[in-house]
Amino acid sequence: MQDAGLARLCRACVPVVPRGGCRAGCVCPVRGTIVGMTELVRHVPGVSALVLDSPHSGTVYPPDFSYACDLQLLRRAEDTHVEKLYDFALERGAHWVEALFPRSYLDVNRDLAEMDSSLFDEPWPGPLPTGSAQLAKVRLGKGLIWRLTDEGLPIYERKLSIAQAMRRIDQCWRPYQAGVAAAVNAAHARHGYSIHINCHSMPAIAGSHATEFPGMVHADFVVGNRDHSTSSPALAELLCEHLRALGYSVWLNHPYKGVELVRRHGDPSVHRHSLQLEINRKLYMDEETLALNAGFEPLKRTLSSLIDSLLVTDPRRL
Repeated sequence: MQDAGLARLCRACVPVVPRGGCRAGCVCPVRGTIVGMTELVRHVPGVSALVLDSPHSGTVYPPDFSYACDLQLLRRAEDTHVEKLYDFALERGAHWVEALFPRSYLDVNRDLAEMDSSLFDEPWPGPLPTGSAQLAKVRLGKGLIWRLTDEGLPIYERKLSIAQAMRRIDQCWRPYQAGVAAAVNAAHARHGYSIHINCHSMPAIAGSHATEFPGMVHADFVVGNRDHSTSSPALAELLCEHLRALGYSVWLNHPYKGVELVRRHGDPSVHRHSLQLEINRKLYMDEETLALNAGFEPLKRTLSSLIDSLLVTDPRRL
């Protein structure tokens, strides 16, 4: 059942909060304390052509979540600590957008049509999934609102109302999408091109209901650009080769090609490049305790060198 402490969560959770500062109290499982909360999306404008977003690292669980599964199992869905891996990038002029809520509450890396209608106590009035990729996510229990954990356990013991889902969309999905769009548009308007990195982490071994490749042992990094439809092939190869030169194993477009956020914001024909970057969690954290390990600082130095490279890269010249 949901932790009793979540009763102390802010009941005014709405959509860009400076880290560490808010008025009302919310429980953060990472810190184990009450932290302030006024909004659910953090957006820090930058001045460079580089946009970073972290859609799945949120750890503040809103009060209406009322999940029924074990919290530690649910937390395995988080891309925990990803925002810490990139916190240096803001000082270097990158745009930054971050979800503070967990992906299991609402997954902003989904289209609005990727809704699992079995979650509700009445017919869903909006669009429903039709394409094979959308249907695959919903079948795994990983639609816009998750039904199952990565281990295939039900998240809820109840049906959700349409009003609850609409609130999540209005308070989480819409402001997050607007934040990324604003950042990409600003970067492109200022520089004539944009490079958007959609920042993620992945388990060392895929869970039974996490992807279409259960049990897969992952590489250190996976770069995705939806088979070169959201960025130029040359830019994707630049990322891959930079990481391989540092000794990492890197896969391209398998098993993660990129999902909604790179699809929405990537159009290399007009110099808008979007790539998804997955990092193996074993490189920086203990997947059971979620504690940072000794690999965190070396990995952060690797990402720092990658970001520095991207900051001086004009993809029009590749």
